[in-house]
Amino acid sequence: MLRKRTDGTAQNGRAASILAGRPAGGRAEGMDRRTFLGRSGLAVGGLAAIAGAGVGTVRKATAETAASGAIKTVKSVCTHCSVGCTVMAEVQNGVWIGQEPGWDSPFNLGAHCAKGASVREHAHGERRLKYPMKLVGGKWERMSWNDAINEIGDGMLKIREESGPDSVYWLGSAKHSNEQAYLFRKFAAYWGTNNVDHQARICHSTTVAGVANTWGYGAMTNSYNDIHNSKAIIIIGGNPAEAHPVSLQHVLKAKEQNNAPLIVCDPRFTRTAAHATEYVRMRPGSDVALIWGLLWHVLENGWEDKEYINQRVWGLDQVREEVKKWTPDEVERVTGVPEEQMHRVARTLAENRPGTLIWCMGGTQHTTGNNNTRAYCILQLALGNMGKPGGGTNIFRGHDNVQGATDLGVLADTLPGYYGLTEGSWKHWARVWEEDYAYFASRFASKDIMEAKGITVSRWFDGVLEPAENIDQPANLRCMVFWGHAPNSQTRLPEMKQAMEKLDMLVVVDPYPTISAIMHDRTDNVWLLPACSQFESYGSVTASNRSLQWRERVVEPLFESRPDHVILKLFSDKFGFSDRIFRNIEVNGDEPLIEDLTREFNRGMWTVGYTAQSPERLRAHMENQATFDRTTLRANGGPCDGDYYGLPWPAWGTPEMNHPGSPVLYNTDLHVKDGGMGFRARFGVERDGENLLAEGSWPKGSEIEDGYPEFTMAMLTQLGWDKDLTADERASIEAVAGSSEADAVGKVNWKTDLSGGIQRVAIEHGCAPYGNAKARCVVWNFPDPVPVHREPLYTSRRDLVADYPTYEDRRDWRMPTLYASIQKQDFSETYPIILTSGRLVEYEGGGDETRSNPWLAELQQQMFIEINPRDANDRSIKDGEYVWVEGPDKGRIRVAAMITERVGRGVAFMPFHFGGIWQGEDRRYKYPEGADPIVLGESSNTAQTYGYDSVTQMQETKATLCQIMKA
Repeated sequence: MLRKRTDGTAQNGRAASILAGRPAGGRAEGMDRRTFLGRSGLAVGGLAAIAGAGVGTVRKATAETAASGAIKTVKSVCTHCSVGCTVMAEVQNGVWIGQEPGWDSPFNLGAHCAKGASVREHAHGERRLKYPMKLVGGKWERMSWNDAINEIGDGMLKIREESGPDSVYWLGSAKHSNEQAYLFRKFAAYWGTNNVDHQARICHSTTVAGVANTWGYGAMTNSYNDIHNSKAIIIIGGNPAEAHPVSLQHVLKAKEQNNAPLIVCDPRFTRTAAHATEYVRMRPGSDVALIWGLLWHVLENGWEDKEYINQRVWGLDQVREEVKKWTPDEVERVTGVPEEQMHRVARTLAENRPGTLIWCMGGTQHTTGNNNTRAYCILQLALGNMGKPGGGTNIFRGHDNVQGATDLGVLADTLPGYYGLTEGSWKHWARVWEEDYAYFASRFASKDIMEAKGITVSRWFDGVLEPAENIDQPANLRCMVFWGHAPNSQTRLPEMKQAMEKLDMLVVVDPYPTISAIMHDRTDNVWLLPACSQFESYGSVTASNRSLQWRERVVEPLFESRPDHVILKLFSDKFGFSDRIFRNIEVNGDEPLIEDLTREFNRGMWTVGYTAQSPERLRAHMENQATFDRTTLRANGGPCDGDYYGLPWPAWGTPEMNHPGSPVLYNTDLHVKDGGMGFRARFGVERDGENLLAEGSWPKGSEIEDGYPEFTMAMLTQLGWDKDLTADERASIEAVAGSSEADAVGKVNWKTDLSGGIQRVAIEHGCAPYGNAKARCVVWNFPDPVPVHREPLYTSRRDLVADYPTYEDRRDWRMPTLYASIQKQDFSETYPIILTSGRLVEYEGGGDETRSNPWLAELQQQMFIEINPRDANDRSIKDGEYVWVEGPDKGRIRVAAMITERVGRGVAFMPFHFGGIWQGEDRRYKYPEGADPIVLGESSNTAQTYGYDSVTQMQETKATLCQIMKA
């Protein structure tokens, strides 16, 4: 869909130089990835040359260049997807002049995708927001940082006084470093609200909930590299060829060297599906039916791993009862996949073990997202694929630090480390922060609200628009802070626009204005604060496989931008709690010391093992990447000998314990000292008289040769292992208990022991501190204890609604959520086409940064919708013509039609990276001068509809309805 721009495009010298050489008029000459890499100097390992205003390649230093300033190489990490590719930046006289991929990185192995190859332009981009601005009378006015912080702070304090702290929403970012994410969540605690969240809510919150409630931790269990060991690969709801391009080299290595079948299940024939051994086209929203259809064949033929199930799985018998309903005929009726193919795929998985299961947002963004992710897990448990190299659930995260920002607690339902919001959780973090628990209690509207889940980012605008009596907090939201978040990545944009216009204040903190600046029709009280890119900051970032990597600062902050942690310091000063929030953090001028933030979360993040990754260890890993094995990720000699790359969490104990990290979760073939463990004992020891602990299975070298619960001081005492504690460790445990009495001390557990002594002793005896349990297939505290298929709210299959109805309307996360009241309405005649959305290789997220990048803007210049030829012919639509796409909620967008067999009949696909055009209106004029993206387009989510997961409030983007009409 590359077309020559003829109007509505801001022109400047740089854009003109990049776009030069194109044919005049008509359709533009396409540029493929190879051509792009060639032009950017990367095709044969050269440096990406995106210097100054021209296109050239960076040359080796000569005597002339050496005289003008030495070139230094700075190692950083790509700021796009979660693979964690190393970027080697070349800097001269403080200017980033070139880049190449990190050849020693075990993740990217010298590769970059189009986005990674052009990240220099993200930092040095001319279209960045350069200084603080305020909307006054419909015009953008420049202001100083001091005036901006004072104005915004005064407005927020006034709202806080009038309506309480929950009336200000602090929306964080998956682009924060770990340290910034941690500080952001700590900042929200000091402000006094749980109305804090970030992108993970709308990408993988259903993964975290589903996976954590199955076996303990809500994260990728293995790694991209471990896929090399897979004998079979099934990808469902993921398109890594475009969303995580460099990851595909690991997938294809397994396919080629192991002859591993690659099975891709997707409603759309994607670029990933083009590599598949078997492509399974399924109806959108039928994931559970598909998985139960596969499991039906596995169980019917006795292909399940019976010994593994007996030892390490609880509740599969209850799942069997549900699976029995999913006969081949019923599976085909619901999913559209014929019996022959289902049998073939199931047999392939059974005959090629261990196999890995990969998913992404195609599986998570549904009203039944948590059902989907739990079903994927159960299939892997039945096949015995969990806790094994080459097996596992490899869950590809979207943003570069969405994993870390989730782990560090930028969420409405937890403090850092998934500690939750109970009184005990608050007291744990109060001890870490050396703060009085009573002080935090005084900052919140009430103790109940302090311990209650906040409003999610997916519903923030309902927090503005809903009547006050429908909101379970003292008042509606009045101020919204968008901090590194693209609003066009969310559904129901017409309602969001209304909410933006109703707010007292709208604050945007971002390197680029985002469509937050132009989607609404406000004329006043909007502030834009220029944050740095992560290349102008430094700190740790967590890749999808749980490995932490250390970014170094490439260049000093450009223009008048500030790093996120500096901006948080400025707001802390304004609100009067800097002395408290930074009491253990060195502050240099206005910049909190990143290393001190790392060490502080090391002191508190026991539950997920973010405790051994000191800045020194992480820096050593980055400096010695070449010493790590490309498959096992373990260092073979050198300064990091024995460590796994990036110390993937859990890295138990203190840095001094030197735990190597855990490359494969739940692997009992390794000693806990080497990264081994069983499933986590999170759910008690017994249920309905049945044992929830492992039977006849334990990590290598364990002195307890059976299942066991999580460790407490009482358990250490019963085992006689308490004598192994040092005097300092015992004193710390007593301090946590608040008493030296045996009963009080005995209740201290491995998660709240700030000394790490309980962990250390358990590991010395070969035990995982969190216990050794069975994975549970039945989550009794969820709306559907056993995952079941439920039809989407906006379904075109009205014949299935009676058999597979949605939930009754519910109330949770401080507000009502609709289900049955929507599904009972039949929209299918007026809106007969299923609408789904996804990613393009050229852009990321909301696209503001990447659409502002001339190298990427050249590749994809137009928003479009993919339509099946039959559907197009029925509407007299020709390829390339403009069409209106309208959803049942009446949101409509004008986009170009792409007629293609990639989507099946009755299904349409749109990318979600575009913004700047609103229901046919080009809004370029509303951007601050010079800060408009090169490419604008309609946002797919303008036409997307209502729908939220029953557990996490994940938005539904993959199975709604639309109508398509000629424009």
